[in-house]
Amino acid sequence: MMNSQDTQVINLVADIGGTNIRLAITDKDNNINEIETYQCQDFPHLSNVIHHYLKEKSLLNYQVNACLAIACPVDTDSISMTNLPWKFSQKQLKEKLKLHSLTLINDYTAIAMAIPLLSEDQKIKIGQGEAENKQPIAVCGPGTGLGVANLVNINNHWHCLGGEGGHTDFAPVDELDVKIFQQLTTTKKRISYEQLLSGYGLEQIYQALVVINNQDATSAEQSKLSAKDISTQAIAGTCPICQQALSQFCKILGSFSGNLALTTGSFGGVYIAGGIVPRFINYLKSSEFRTRFETKGRMSHLNEQIPTYIITESQPGLIGAAAYLNQVCQ
Repeated sequence: MMNSQDTQVINLVADIGGTNIRLAITDKDNNINEIETYQCQDFPHLSNVIHHYLKEKSLLNYQVNACLAIACPVDTDSISMTNLPWKFSQKQLKEKLKLHSLTLINDYTAIAMAIPLLSEDQKIKIGQGEAENKQPIAVCGPGTGLGVANLVNINNHWHCLGGEGGHTDFAPVDELDVKIFQQLTTTKKRISYEQLLSGYGLEQIYQALVVINNQDATSAEQSKLSAKDISTQAIAGTCPICQQALSQFCKILGSFSGNLALTTGSFGGVYIAGGIVPRFINYLKSSEFRTRFETKGRMSHLNEQIPTYIITESQPGLIGAAAYLNQVCQ
C-alpha cells in the first residue's frame, strides 16, 4: 500500500490478456511492486478494473503515468480486444481515469522489451552460442496463438519491431512434416506456422498423426486430447502418438526459430515465450529443436553462433511495460 510520504507521481503498468489482467506499480529502475491479478470477466470495462486497482491501493489522487500491454492491435484510438467484449477509445480512457499519460503497447512488444532486463534466473539457455551485446533479438511465443516480435538497439535504446510473423507459411522440412502438411490441407486451405506452433497447433499435429498412423480418428480418447493432455502423456511416455506429436512440435519450433534468427540476424539471441514451452523444458532440450534451429544449409554456421533461450519469468509483460514506459518518459 502506498502512503502519504510517497511521491505524488506514479507509474502504472498492466498486462491485459483474454482471461486475466495484471496491474502493478513500477519505478525508474523497472522494479515491479503491488502486483494484483484480476479476472477480466468480473469487470464490464477496462476502466472499471483500473479504477478498482487505484482505489484499492489508495492512488486515486496521484498523478498516474500508465503503460498498458494488451493482446490486440493498438495503432488506432479505437481499441477492440480480440478475446474480450471490451471496446474503448484510448483518449476517452485517459480522460475517464484522469491519467497524466496513457500509452498502449501490444503484449508481445512488452514481452520483447523485457528481454534485455532478464537475469540468468529468469531464462534457460538451450544449446550453444553466446549472445552479442546490443545485437538484434527475436522472440516467439507459442500460446493461444504464435506471437512474434524483434528488438533492435539504436543509440542505447531498445526498439520493438512488431508484426504477424506467426502467420507466415509453414515450410515442411522432413518427411513427417510433409505428411502432416498433406493431412492438414485436407481440411485447411492454407497452413501457417501458428496452426502448428500453438496449443491448437499441437492438437492439430496430434490429430494428423492419428490418421497418418492409421489409428481410429473417431475415438473420443484420441480425437479430443487437449494440448495439455498431449504434452503430459508425451512426457510421461504413456502415449506413443503424443510423444511423436510433441517431438515434431519441438522440431518445427526449432525450424521456425532458426528462420527468425536468419531473417533478423538475431545475434542477441532468440527467445521462446508463451505458456506452452515452459511445461516441457527438459523434453525440448533432448529433442531435435536445436538441430533444426542450426540446420540452415550454407548459413548453418551463423545459427550455430546464436543462443536460444526459454523465458521462465512469470511476469515478462509487466517488466516490459515498465521498460517501455521508463524509456518513453526519459
